[in-house]
Amino acid sequence: MGQQELESYFHTLDRSFFIDNDMKKYADLDKPLPIGFGQTISQPSLVLEMKRLLSPEKDSKVLEIGTGSGFQTAILAKMSGKVFTVERIEELMGKAKKRLEALNFSNICYKVGDGSKGWQEHAPYDRIMVTAAARVLPDELVNQLAAGGRMVIPVGPQYLQELKLITKTDDNDINIESIGMVRFVELKGQYGW
Repeated sequence: MGQQELESYFHTLDRSFFIDNDMKKYADLDKPLPIGFGQTISQPSLVLEMKRLLSPEKDSKVLEIGTGSGFQTAILAKMSGKVFTVERIEELMGKAKKRLEALNFSNICYKVGDGSKGWQEHAPYDRIMVTAAARVLPDELVNQLAAGGRMVIPVGPQYLQELKLITKTDDNDINIESIGMVRFVELKGQYGW
């Protein structure tokens, strides 16, 4: 899926469908909104930018850390071959799975658990999207990235992080590019604060 197709699909996806609390009325705003359990649905402009950076292809095998509401998962599933998504909060995962199944996605595998260590049994992944901030870059996720792969992840302290694009060359060298400053919820587990 090209950038134009991505933007077209992105703008047809109703963000309010992924919100089931009193924040639903603010779904059209370009702001992060709470979805319960101390988690948020990211602002749409940042979701779109992260997808551009990740640049999945129609046959990409994608690992998503932090399913949340399922909004980003839907975009990844539309753009990719297969999405493996991990969410630590069972209730959020249950709601997201129902929404995504209602949208007729059949290329998503779901796991409730600690996403900070990835999903080793299906590695390597062509693309990894991390939607929670890590204190440092998680070695497990870097190791699960395929040669030629790309990962987008916020890294840094609690109140402000750097959005990083990690690329792995065909020789397994790691390149790290800082994209800009962001603020995300914490990636729980070993790599949290």
